Amino acid sequence: QVQLIESGGGLVQAGGSLRLSCAASGGRFSRYGMGWFRLAPGKERDFVAAISSTGATYYADSVKGRFTIFRDNAKNRVYLQMNTLRPEDTAVYSCGADVASPTGLRSLISAYAYWGQGTQVTVSS
Repeated sequence: QVQLIESGGGLVQAGGSLRLSCAASGGRFSRYGMGWFRLAPGKERDFVAAISSTGATYYADSVKGRFTIFRDNAKNRVYLQMNTLRPEDTAVYSCGADVASPTGLRSLISAYAYWGQGTQVTVSS
């Protein structure tokens, strides 16, 4: 029922920046915890960042200090600002909606009931 659409991916050089956007529709966005995950070639889908309904955030160690997750409830959007990108950040980035625990900061894929299609981020060296 909830639809999530990611955008903002692209090709950047190492050290560059991108801002990903996830637009939500079909639900009450402000009630959801939101998360970003990424799927790299040959890897399992990994947690990147999460933000609760109240704005608390949590990051994977690999992106802490470089990435920032934030949300704009008025626009039903969650963003991932990615700075100092590295080649190992290359992946398809997807956003998920955690409708069961909006105040939590969950990193498990199973916590997120709805997913977007993903947007490709490629970082060249």
